[in-house]
Amino acid sequence: MTHLRRAGILLHPTSLPGPHGSGDLGPAAFHFVDWLAAGGQTLWQILPLGGIGPGNSPYMSPSAFAGNELLIDLSRLCEAGWLADTEIAASVPFNDERVDYDAVRPFRRSCLRLAARRFFADVKSGAYADFAAFCEEERGWLEDYALFMALAHQPGRDEKAWQEWPAEFSGRQHKALADAVRSLAGECGFWKFCQWLFDRQWAALRKYANARDVRIVGDIPIFVSGHSADVWARQNLFDLDSAGWPRVVAGVPPDYFSATGQRWGNPLYRWEEHARDGYSWWTERLRHALKFCDVVRIDHFRGFESCWEIPADSPTAVAGRWRKGPGGKLFAGMRKALGWNIDKTAGDFRVIAEDLGIITPEVASLRRTAGFPGMRVLQFAFDGKSENPYLPHNHEARTVVYTGTHDNDTTCGWWASLPEAQRDQVRRYFGIDGASIHWSMIRAASASVADASIVPMQDVLGLDGTARMNRPGIAEGNWEWRFTWNQVAAWHAERLAELARLYGRAPRRETSAAR
Repeated sequence: MTHLRRAGILLHPTSLPGPHGSGDLGPAAFHFVDWLAAGGQTLWQILPLGGIGPGNSPYMSPSAFAGNELLIDLSRLCEAGWLADTEIAASVPFNDERVDYDAVRPFRRSCLRLAARRFFADVKSGAYADFAAFCEEERGWLEDYALFMALAHQPGRDEKAWQEWPAEFSGRQHKALADAVRSLAGECGFWKFCQWLFDRQWAALRKYANARDVRIVGDIPIFVSGHSADVWARQNLFDLDSAGWPRVVAGVPPDYFSATGQRWGNPLYRWEEHARDGYSWWTERLRHALKFCDVVRIDHFRGFESCWEIPADSPTAVAGRWRKGPGGKLFAGMRKALGWNIDKTAGDFRVIAEDLGIITPEVASLRRTAGFPGMRVLQFAFDGKSENPYLPHNHEARTVVYTGTHDNDTTCGWWASLPEAQRDQVRRYFGIDGASIHWSMIRAASASVADASIVPMQDVLGLDGTARMNRPGIAEGNWEWRFTWNQVAAWHAERLAELARLYGRAPRRETSAAR
Protein backbone atom coordinates (compact mmCIF):
# COMPACT_ATOMS: atom_id res chain seq x y z
CA MET A 1 0.00 0.00 0.00
CA THR A 2 1.38 3.41 -0.91
CA HIS A 3 0.86 6.60 1.08
CA LEU A 4 -2.04 7.71 -1.16
CA ARG A 5 -5.20 8.66 0.72
CA ARG A 6 -7.51 5.72 1.21
CA ALA A 7 -10.75 4.80 2.97
CA GLY A 8 -11.84 1.47 4.33
CA ILE A 9 -14.06 -0.61 6.58
CA LEU A 10 -13.21 -2.72 9.63
CA LEU A 11 -15.09 -6.02 9.59
CA HIS A 12 -13.91 -9.49 10.57
CA PRO A 13 -15.07 -12.30 8.23
CA THR A 14 -16.91 -14.03 11.09
CA SER A 15 -19.29 -11.02 11.14
CA LEU A 16 -20.41 -11.61 7.55
CA PRO A 17 -23.82 -13.09 6.72
CA GLY A 18 -24.00 -16.76 5.82
CA PRO A 19 -26.05 -19.90 6.44
CA HIS A 20 -23.63 -21.89 8.61
CA GLY A 21 -23.61 -19.99 11.89
CA SER A 22 -20.80 -17.54 11.23
CA GLY A 23 -19.38 -15.55 8.39
CA ASP A 24 -16.81 -17.33 6.25
CA LEU A 25 -14.94 -17.13 2.94
CA GLY A 26 -18.03 -17.91 0.91
CA PRO A 27 -20.26 -15.83 -1.39
CA ALA A 28 -20.99 -13.16 1.24
CA ALA A 29 -17.28 -12.32 1.47
CA PHE A 30 -17.05 -11.74 -2.28
CA HIS A 31 -20.25 -9.69 -2.19
CA PHE A 32 -18.79 -7.61 0.63
CA VAL A 33 -15.79 -6.84 -1.58
CA ASP A 34 -18.16 -5.68 -4.31
CA TRP A 35 -19.97 -3.50 -1.76
CA LEU A 36 -16.66 -1.98 -0.65
CA ALA A 37 -15.75 -1.17 -4.24
CA ALA A 38 -19.17 0.38 -4.83
CA GLY A 39 -18.62 2.57 -1.77
CA GLY A 40 -15.24 3.83 -2.93
CA GLN A 41 -13.52 1.87 -0.16
CA THR A 42 -10.06 0.50 -0.95
CA LEU A 43 -9.21 -1.05 2.43
CA TRP A 44 -10.81 -4.02 4.18
CA GLN A 45 -9.40 -4.35 7.68
CA ILE A 46 -9.90 -7.63 9.52
CA LEU A 47 -8.87 -9.12 12.85
CA PRO A 48 -6.29 -11.93 13.15
CA LEU A 49 -7.09 -14.80 10.78
CA GLY A 50 -5.90 -17.53 13.15
CA GLY A 51 -8.07 -20.02 14.98
CA ILE A 52 -9.91 -18.84 18.05
CA GLY A 53 -8.76 -19.49 21.61
CA PRO A 54 -10.20 -18.93 25.11
CA GLY A 55 -13.26 -16.70 25.05
CA ASN A 56 -13.39 -17.28 21.27
CA SER A 57 -10.74 -14.62 20.84
CA PRO A 58 -8.82 -14.43 17.55
CA TYR A 59 -6.00 -12.88 19.60
CA MET A 60 -5.44 -16.17 21.48
CA SER A 61 -4.99 -18.51 18.53
CA PRO A 62 -3.42 -21.99 18.81
CA SER A 63 -1.00 -20.88 16.06
CA ALA A 64 0.58 -17.65 14.85
CA PHE A 65 0.69 -19.13 11.34
CA ALA A 66 -2.43 -21.25 10.85
CA GLY A 67 -5.75 -19.95 9.56
CA ASN A 68 -9.12 -20.38 11.27
CA GLU A 69 -10.71 -23.56 9.94
CA LEU A 70 -14.14 -22.22 10.95
CA LEU A 71 -13.83 -19.67 8.12
CA ILE A 72 -13.72 -22.34 5.41
CA ASP A 73 -16.62 -22.05 2.96
CA LEU A 74 -18.45 -25.38 3.20
CA SER A 75 -20.39 -24.80 -0.02
CA ARG A 76 -17.10 -24.94 -1.94
CA LEU A 77 -16.56 -28.45 -0.57
CA CYS A 78 -19.88 -29.47 -2.04
CA GLU A 79 -18.74 -28.18 -5.42
CA ALA A 80 -15.61 -30.33 -5.07
CA GLY A 81 -17.73 -33.41 -4.38
CA TRP A 82 -16.50 -33.93 -0.81
CA LEU A 83 -19.81 -32.94 0.81
CA ALA A 84 -23.47 -33.05 -0.16
CA ASP A 85 -25.79 -30.06 0.15
CA THR A 86 -27.90 -31.96 2.68
CA GLU A 87 -24.83 -32.54 4.86
CA ILE A 88 -24.12 -28.85 5.32
CA ALA A 89 -27.73 -27.99 6.18
CA ALA A 90 -27.86 -27.44 9.94
CA SER A 91 -30.61 -29.34 11.74
CA VAL A 92 -31.31 -26.26 13.89
CA PRO A 93 -31.25 -22.74 12.35
CA PHE A 94 -28.31 -20.62 13.44
CA ASN A 95 -28.58 -17.08 14.78
CA ASP A 96 -28.08 -14.55 11.98
CA GLU A 97 -27.12 -11.78 14.42
CA ARG A 98 -24.67 -13.56 16.74
CA VAL A 99 -22.13 -16.36 16.40
CA ASP A 100 -22.93 -19.21 18.77
CA TYR A 101 -19.46 -20.77 18.83
CA ASP A 102 -20.59 -23.71 20.97
CA ALA A 103 -22.91 -24.70 18.12
CA VAL A 104 -20.82 -23.52 15.16
CA ARG A 105 -17.55 -25.19 16.15
CA PRO A 106 -18.79 -28.83 16.30
CA PHE A 107 -21.03 -28.40 13.25
CA ARG A 108 -18.34 -26.99 10.98
CA ARG A 109 -15.65 -29.37 12.19
CA SER A 110 -17.87 -32.41 11.66
CA CYS A 111 -18.48 -31.26 8.08
CA LEU A 112 -14.76 -30.73 7.56
CA ARG A 113 -13.93 -34.18 8.93
CA LEU A 114 -16.44 -35.80 6.59
CA ALA A 115 -14.96 -33.90 3.65
CA ALA A 116 -11.44 -34.91 4.71
CA ARG A 117 -12.30 -38.61 4.75
CA ARG A 118 -13.58 -38.39 1.18
CA PHE A 119 -10.66 -36.27 0.05
CA PHE A 120 -8.04 -38.69 1.39
CA ALA A 121 -9.86 -41.61 -0.22
CA ASP A 122 -8.63 -40.38 -3.62
CA VAL A 123 -4.91 -39.64 -3.32
CA LYS A 124 -4.41 -39.83 -7.10
CA SER A 125 -6.43 -36.68 -7.80
CA GLY A 126 -5.01 -33.37 -8.91
CA ALA A 127 -6.39 -31.84 -5.73
CA TYR A 128 -4.29 -34.21 -3.64
CA ALA A 129 -1.18 -33.25 -5.59
CA ASP A 130 -1.88 -29.60 -4.80
CA PHE A 131 -2.42 -30.50 -1.14
CA ALA A 132 0.90 -32.35 -1.02
CA ALA A 133 2.67 -29.38 -2.59
CA PHE A 134 1.11 -27.07 0.01
CA CYS A 135 2.26 -29.32 2.86
CA GLU A 136 5.80 -29.27 1.53
CA GLU A 137 5.81 -25.48 1.05
CA GLU A 138 4.51 -24.82 4.57
CA ARG A 139 6.21 -27.62 6.48
CA GLY A 140 8.28 -25.14 8.50
CA TRP A 141 5.25 -24.44 10.71
CA LEU A 142 2.61 -26.92 9.49
CA GLU A 143 4.19 -30.10 10.87
CA ASP A 144 4.36 -28.77 14.42
CA TYR A 145 0.90 -27.24 14.17
CA ALA A 146 -0.78 -30.42 12.89
CA LEU A 147 0.85 -32.57 15.56
CA PHE A 148 0.02 -30.04 18.27
CA MET A 149 -3.65 -30.01 17.25
CA ALA A 150 -3.73 -33.81 16.98
CA LEU A 151 -2.28 -34.20 20.46
CA ALA A 152 -4.49 -31.46 21.91
CA HIS A 153 -7.68 -33.10 20.65
CA GLN A 154 -7.05 -36.57 22.00
CA PRO A 155 -9.89 -37.88 24.21
CA GLY A 156 -9.86 -36.27 27.63
CA ARG A 157 -7.32 -33.64 26.65
CA ASP A 158 -9.46 -30.88 25.11
CA GLU A 159 -9.50 -28.79 28.29
CA LYS A 160 -5.84 -29.29 29.16
CA ALA A 161 -2.93 -26.98 28.44
CA TRP A 162 0.03 -28.64 26.73
CA GLN A 163 2.02 -28.34 29.96
CA GLU A 164 -0.42 -30.90 31.44
CA TRP A 165 0.21 -33.47 28.72
CA PRO A 166 2.38 -36.51 29.47
CA ALA A 167 5.97 -35.41 29.99
CA GLU A 168 7.21 -37.09 26.82
CA PHE A 169 4.93 -34.81 24.78
CA SER A 170 5.15 -31.59 26.79
CA GLY A 171 8.93 -32.00 26.87
CA ARG A 172 9.00 -32.89 23.15
CA GLN A 173 10.99 -36.10 23.51
CA HIS A 174 12.09 -37.11 20.02
CA LYS A 175 10.95 -40.75 20.09
CA ALA A 176 7.55 -39.91 21.58
CA LEU A 177 6.90 -37.27 18.91
CA ALA A 178 8.04 -39.59 16.10
CA ASP A 179 5.70 -42.31 17.39
CA ALA A 180 2.84 -39.80 17.64
CA VAL A 181 3.37 -38.65 14.06
CA ARG A 182 2.88 -42.26 12.93
CA SER A 183 -0.01 -43.17 15.23
CA LEU A 184 -1.86 -39.90 14.68
CA ALA A 185 -1.18 -39.60 10.96
CA GLY A 186 -4.87 -39.43 10.11
CA GLU A 187 -5.58 -36.70 12.65
CA CYS A 188 -2.51 -34.72 11.55
CA GLY A 189 -3.72 -35.09 7.97
CA PHE A 190 -7.08 -33.61 8.90
CA TRP A 191 -5.55 -30.44 10.35
CA LYS A 192 -3.27 -30.08 7.32
CA PHE A 193 -6.29 -30.54 5.04
CA CYS A 194 -8.09 -27.68 6.83
CA GLN A 195 -5.07 -25.41 6.41
CA TRP A 196 -4.82 -26.23 2.72
CA LEU A 197 -8.48 -25.38 2.22
CA PHE A 198 -8.14 -22.14 4.16
CA ASP A 199 -5.03 -21.12 2.23
CA ARG A 200 -6.57 -21.71 -1.18
CA GLN A 201 -9.93 -20.13 -0.34
CA TRP A 202 -8.34 -17.06 1.24
CA ALA A 203 -5.98 -16.64 -1.74
CA ALA A 204 -8.98 -16.61 -4.09
CA LEU A 205 -10.77 -13.98 -1.98
CA ARG A 206 -7.71 -11.76 -1.74
CA LYS A 207 -7.10 -12.01 -5.49
CA TYR A 208 -10.73 -11.02 -6.10
CA ALA A 209 -10.39 -8.05 -3.73
CA ASN A 210 -7.10 -6.83 -5.20
CA ALA A 211 -8.56 -6.98 -8.70
CA ARG A 212 -11.20 -4.47 -7.49
CA ASP A 213 -8.58 -2.19 -5.91
CA VAL A 214 -9.43 -3.38 -2.41
CA ARG A 215 -6.43 -4.08 -0.19
CA ILE A 216 -6.60 -6.36 2.86
CA VAL A 217 -5.37 -4.97 6.19
CA GLY A 218 -4.51 -7.87 8.48
CA ASP A 219 -3.67 -8.00 12.17
CA ILE A 220 -0.74 -9.56 14.05
CA PRO A 221 -1.08 -9.85 17.83
CA ILE A 222 2.25 -8.98 19.40
CA PHE A 223 1.92 -11.92 21.82
CA VAL A 224 0.79 -15.48 21.18
CA SER A 225 -1.32 -17.82 23.24
CA GLY A 226 0.48 -19.91 25.84
CA HIS A 227 -1.51 -22.92 24.62
CA SER A 228 -0.23 -22.78 21.07
CA ALA A 229 1.92 -24.74 18.69
CA ASP A 230 4.38 -21.83 18.67
CA VAL A 231 5.12 -21.90 22.40
CA TRP A 232 5.09 -25.70 22.55
CA ALA A 233 7.46 -26.08 19.60
CA ARG A 234 9.81 -23.16 20.39
CA GLN A 235 9.90 -23.09 24.17
CA ASN A 236 13.32 -21.44 24.22
CA LEU A 237 11.84 -18.28 22.69
CA PHE A 238 9.42 -17.69 25.58
CA ASP A 239 9.87 -16.84 29.27
CA LEU A 240 8.80 -20.18 30.76
CA ASP A 241 9.73 -22.15 33.85
CA SER A 242 11.19 -25.67 33.75
CA ALA A 243 7.72 -27.21 33.38
CA GLY A 244 6.80 -24.96 30.46
CA TRP A 245 4.47 -22.62 32.36
CA PRO A 246 4.87 -18.83 31.90
CA ARG A 247 6.82 -17.17 34.71
CA VAL A 248 5.23 -13.83 33.86
CA VAL A 249 2.40 -12.90 31.51
CA ALA A 250 1.42 -10.00 29.29
CA GLY A 251 -1.21 -7.32 29.73
CA VAL A 252 -1.61 -3.59 30.16
CA PRO A 253 -1.84 -1.42 33.29
CA PRO A 254 -5.08 0.31 34.35
CA ASP A 255 -6.26 2.54 31.49
CA TYR A 256 -9.26 3.89 29.56
CA PHE A 257 -10.73 0.39 29.23
CA SER A 258 -10.24 -1.06 32.72
CA ALA A 259 -9.54 0.24 36.24
CA THR A 260 -7.57 -2.93 37.08
CA GLY A 261 -5.80 -3.13 33.74
CA GLN A 262 -5.98 -6.12 31.45
CA ARG A 263 -4.33 -9.43 32.26
CA TRP A 264 -4.06 -11.11 28.86
CA GLY A 265 -2.16 -14.12 30.14
CA ASN A 266 0.18 -14.56 27.14
CA PRO A 267 3.76 -15.60 27.87
CA LEU A 268 6.43 -12.98 27.28
CA TYR A 269 9.37 -13.38 24.95
CA ARG A 270 12.98 -14.10 25.72
CA TRP A 271 14.17 -11.44 23.34
CA GLU A 272 17.80 -12.37 23.81
CA GLU A 273 16.99 -15.78 22.28
CA HIS A 274 15.26 -14.14 19.31
CA ALA A 275 18.28 -11.92 18.78
CA ARG A 276 20.64 -14.91 18.55
CA ASP A 277 19.35 -15.87 15.10
CA GLY A 278 18.45 -12.40 13.85
CA TYR A 279 14.80 -12.51 14.93
CA SER A 280 14.04 -15.21 12.36
CA TRP A 281 10.79 -16.36 14.03
CA TRP A 282 9.37 -12.84 13.91
CA THR A 283 10.64 -12.36 10.36
CA GLU A 284 8.85 -15.51 9.19
CA ARG A 285 5.73 -14.47 11.08
CA LEU A 286 5.60 -11.13 9.28
CA ARG A 287 6.46 -12.71 5.94
CA HIS A 288 3.66 -15.24 6.41
CA ALA A 289 1.15 -12.54 7.38
CA LEU A 290 1.96 -10.57 4.23
CA LYS A 291 1.24 -13.69 2.21
CA PHE A 292 -2.39 -13.30 3.27
CA CYS A 293 -2.70 -9.51 3.52
CA ASP A 294 -1.44 -6.41 1.76
CA VAL A 295 -0.87 -4.51 5.00
CA VAL A 296 -0.58 -5.76 8.57
CA ARG A 297 -1.45 -3.96 11.77
CA ILE A 298 0.78 -4.99 14.66
CA ASP A 299 -1.31 -5.01 17.80
CA HIS A 300 0.20 -3.39 20.93
CA PHE A 301 3.22 -1.95 19.16
CA ARG A 302 4.33 -0.21 22.35
CA GLY A 303 5.26 -3.65 23.72
CA PHE A 304 8.33 -3.67 21.49
CA GLU A 305 9.69 -0.73 23.48
CA SER A 306 8.43 -1.88 26.89
CA CYS A 307 5.72 -4.33 27.84
CA TRP A 308 3.71 -4.72 31.03
CA GLU A 309 5.05 -7.77 32.88
CA ILE A 310 2.58 -9.36 35.32
CA PRO A 311 3.46 -12.15 37.77
CA ALA A 312 1.81 -15.31 36.45
CA ASP A 313 0.00 -15.88 39.77
CA SER A 314 -1.45 -12.37 39.88
CA PRO A 315 -5.22 -12.27 39.17
CA THR A 316 -5.16 -8.72 37.74
CA ALA A 317 -2.70 -6.47 35.93
CA VAL A 318 -2.30 -4.03 38.80
CA ALA A 319 0.87 -5.67 40.20
CA GLY A 320 2.76 -5.51 36.91
CA ARG A 321 5.84 -3.56 35.90
CA TRP A 322 7.39 -2.32 32.67
CA ARG A 323 9.92 -4.59 31.01
CA LYS A 324 12.16 -3.45 28.16
CA GLY A 325 11.54 -4.88 24.71
CA PRO A 326 13.89 -5.32 21.74
CA GLY A 327 13.30 -1.83 20.37
CA GLY A 328 14.64 -0.96 16.95
CA LYS A 329 16.92 -4.01 16.79
CA LEU A 330 13.94 -6.23 15.98
CA PHE A 331 12.77 -4.12 13.06
CA ALA A 332 16.29 -3.61 11.75
CA GLY A 333 16.77 -7.37 11.78
CA MET A 334 13.47 -8.05 10.04
CA ARG A 335 14.08 -5.36 7.42
CA LYS A 336 17.47 -6.83 6.61
CA ALA A 337 16.07 -10.34 6.30
CA LEU A 338 13.10 -9.19 4.19
CA GLY A 339 15.11 -6.79 2.04
CA TRP A 340 12.95 -3.82 3.00
CA ASN A 341 14.01 -0.20 2.77
CA ILE A 342 12.18 2.79 4.27
CA ASP A 343 10.99 5.64 2.08
CA LYS A 344 11.86 8.47 4.47
CA THR A 345 9.25 10.78 2.95
CA ALA A 346 6.35 8.34 2.58
CA GLY A 347 6.96 5.94 5.45
CA ASP A 348 6.25 2.24 5.19
CA PHE A 349 2.60 1.31 4.80
CA ARG A 350 3.14 -2.43 4.79
CA VAL A 351 2.82 -2.26 8.58
CA ILE A 352 0.51 -0.18 10.80
CA ALA A 353 1.66 0.27 14.38
CA GLU A 354 -1.16 0.11 16.93
CA ASP A 355 0.22 2.82 19.22
CA LEU A 356 -2.76 3.36 21.51
CA GLY A 357 -2.69 3.47 25.29
CA ILE A 358 0.24 4.75 27.35
CA ILE A 359 2.57 6.07 24.66
CA THR A 360 5.88 7.47 25.86
CA PRO A 361 8.34 9.54 23.82
CA GLU A 362 10.43 6.37 23.49
CA VAL A 363 7.52 4.49 21.88
CA ALA A 364 6.80 7.37 19.50
CA SER A 365 10.48 7.51 18.56
CA LEU A 366 10.56 3.75 17.88
CA ARG A 367 7.55 4.00 15.58
CA ARG A 368 9.05 6.91 13.63
CA THR A 369 12.40 5.14 13.32
CA ALA A 370 10.67 2.00 12.09
CA GLY A 371 8.83 4.15 9.53
CA PHE A 372 5.38 2.78 10.39
CA PRO A 373 2.19 4.88 10.54
CA GLY A 374 0.41 5.01 13.87
CA MET A 375 -3.29 5.19 14.77
CA ARG A 376 -5.70 7.92 15.81
CA VAL A 377 -9.10 7.05 17.33
CA LEU A 378 -11.74 9.78 17.35
CA GLN A 379 -13.54 8.37 20.39
CA PHE A 380 -10.42 9.14 22.44
CA ALA A 381 -10.30 12.79 21.34
CA PHE A 382 -12.76 14.55 23.59
CA ASP A 383 -11.23 15.06 27.00
CA GLY A 384 -11.67 18.83 26.92
CA LYS A 385 -8.07 19.54 25.89
CA SER A 386 -7.37 21.15 22.53
CA GLU A 387 -3.92 19.51 22.40
CA ASN A 388 -5.41 15.99 22.54
CA PRO A 389 -3.54 14.11 19.75
CA TYR A 390 -6.69 12.31 18.64
CA LEU A 391 -8.52 15.53 17.74
CA PRO A 392 -8.58 15.91 13.94
CA HIS A 393 -6.72 19.23 13.95
CA ASN A 394 -3.77 17.47 15.60
CA HIS A 395 -3.60 14.53 13.19
CA GLU A 396 -0.54 13.78 11.07
CA ALA A 397 -0.54 12.58 7.48
CA ARG A 398 1.34 9.34 8.08
CA THR A 399 -1.33 7.87 10.32
CA VAL A 400 -4.54 5.85 10.13
CA VAL A 401 -7.66 7.38 11.67
CA TYR A 402 -10.57 5.36 13.06
CA THR A 403 -13.91 6.36 14.52
CA GLY A 404 -13.37 3.41 16.88
CA THR A 405 -11.72 0.00 16.86
CA HIS A 406 -12.88 -3.54 17.67
CA ASP A 407 -12.07 -2.77 21.33
CA ASN A 408 -14.28 0.34 21.41
CA ASP A 409 -18.01 0.65 21.77
CA THR A 410 -19.82 1.50 18.56
CA THR A 411 -19.95 5.24 17.93
CA CYS A 412 -23.67 5.32 18.74
CA GLY A 413 -23.07 3.32 21.92
CA TRP A 414 -20.18 5.59 22.85
CA TRP A 415 -22.34 8.68 22.31
CA ALA A 416 -25.17 7.28 24.42
CA SER A 417 -22.83 6.71 27.37
CA LEU A 418 -20.84 9.95 27.03
CA PRO A 419 -21.08 12.50 29.88
CA GLU A 420 -22.86 15.70 28.87
CA ALA A 421 -19.71 17.82 29.14
CA GLN A 422 -17.99 15.69 26.53
CA ARG A 423 -21.09 15.61 24.34
CA ASP A 424 -21.06 19.38 24.44
CA GLN A 425 -17.44 19.46 23.31
CA VAL A 426 -18.24 17.08 20.42
CA ARG A 427 -21.18 19.21 19.32
CA ARG A 428 -19.20 22.43 19.46
CA TYR A 429 -16.11 20.94 17.82
CA PHE A 430 -17.99 19.64 14.78
CA GLY A 431 -20.77 22.22 14.74
CA ILE A 432 -23.48 19.56 14.94
CA ASP A 433 -26.48 18.68 17.06
CA GLY A 434 -25.45 15.02 17.43
CA ALA A 435 -28.53 13.63 15.70
CA SER A 436 -26.44 11.46 13.33
CA ILE A 437 -23.29 11.20 15.39
CA HIS A 438 -21.95 8.18 13.53
CA TRP A 439 -21.99 9.98 10.17
CA SER A 440 -20.49 13.10 11.73
CA MET A 441 -17.60 11.01 13.01
CA ILE A 442 -17.23 9.17 9.70
CA ARG A 443 -17.09 12.52 7.89
CA ALA A 444 -14.48 13.79 10.36
CA ALA A 445 -12.35 10.71 9.80
CA SER A 446 -12.71 11.10 6.04
CA ALA A 447 -11.68 14.77 6.20
CA SER A 448 -8.64 14.11 8.40
CA VAL A 449 -5.16 14.59 6.94
CA ALA A 450 -4.44 10.98 7.97
CA ASP A 451 -3.51 8.95 4.91
CA ALA A 452 -6.04 6.22 5.71
CA SER A 453 -9.49 6.41 7.25
CA ILE A 454 -11.06 3.16 8.52
CA VAL A 455 -14.54 2.82 9.99
CA PRO A 456 -16.11 -0.21 11.74
CA MET A 457 -19.06 -1.59 9.80
CA GLN A 458 -21.23 -1.09 12.90
CA ASP A 459 -20.72 2.68 12.59
CA VAL A 460 -21.74 2.70 8.93
CA LEU A 461 -24.97 0.98 9.96
CA GLY A 462 -25.49 3.27 12.97
CA LEU A 463 -25.77 0.40 15.45
CA ASP A 464 -25.85 0.78 19.23
CA GLY A 465 -23.62 -0.84 21.84
CA THR A 466 -25.27 -4.26 21.51
CA ALA A 467 -23.30 -4.62 18.26
CA ARG A 468 -19.95 -4.08 19.95
CA MET A 469 -17.31 -6.63 18.93
CA ASN A 470 -15.17 -6.78 22.09
CA ARG A 471 -15.21 -5.55 25.67
CA PRO A 472 -11.62 -5.58 26.95
CA GLY A 473 -11.27 -7.14 30.36
CA ILE A 474 -14.50 -9.17 29.99
CA ALA A 475 -13.86 -12.80 29.06
CA GLU A 476 -17.23 -13.90 27.69
CA GLY A 477 -19.72 -12.72 25.08
CA ASN A 478 -17.22 -11.15 22.68
CA TRP A 479 -16.40 -11.62 18.97
CA GLU A 480 -19.98 -12.68 18.22
CA TRP A 481 -21.55 -9.79 16.30
CA ARG A 482 -22.86 -10.37 12.75
CA PHE A 483 -24.79 -8.23 10.30
CA THR A 484 -27.35 -9.18 7.66
CA TRP A 485 -27.72 -7.74 4.19
CA ASN A 486 -31.21 -6.57 5.17
CA GLN A 487 -29.48 -3.95 7.35
CA VAL A 488 -27.57 -2.54 4.39
CA ALA A 489 -29.26 -0.06 2.05
CA ALA A 490 -28.01 1.25 -1.29
CA TRP A 491 -27.47 4.70 0.21
CA HIS A 492 -24.85 3.39 2.65
CA ALA A 493 -22.40 2.71 -0.18
CA GLU A 494 -23.46 5.87 -2.01
CA ARG A 495 -22.73 8.07 1.00
CA LEU A 496 -19.37 6.40 1.62
CA ALA A 497 -18.45 6.87 -2.04
CA GLU A 498 -19.40 10.54 -1.88
CA LEU A 499 -17.22 11.11 1.19
CA ALA A 500 -14.34 9.27 -0.48
CA ARG A 501 -14.62 11.57 -3.51
CA LEU A 502 -15.01 14.74 -1.46
CA TYR A 503 -11.94 14.09 0.67
CA GLY A 504 -9.62 12.59 -1.92
CA ARG A 505 -9.93 8.97 -0.81
CA ALA A 506 -11.63 7.54 -3.89
CA PRO A 507 -9.82 4.88 -5.94
CA ARG A 508 -7.40 6.42 -8.42
CA ARG A 509 -9.20 5.04 -11.47
CA GLU A 510 -12.50 6.52 -10.21
CA THR A 511 -10.85 9.88 -9.59
CA SER A 512 -9.30 9.85 -13.07
CA ALA A 513 -12.64 8.98 -14.67
CA ALA A 514 -14.32 11.86 -12.81
CA ARG A 515 -11.85 14.29 -14.32
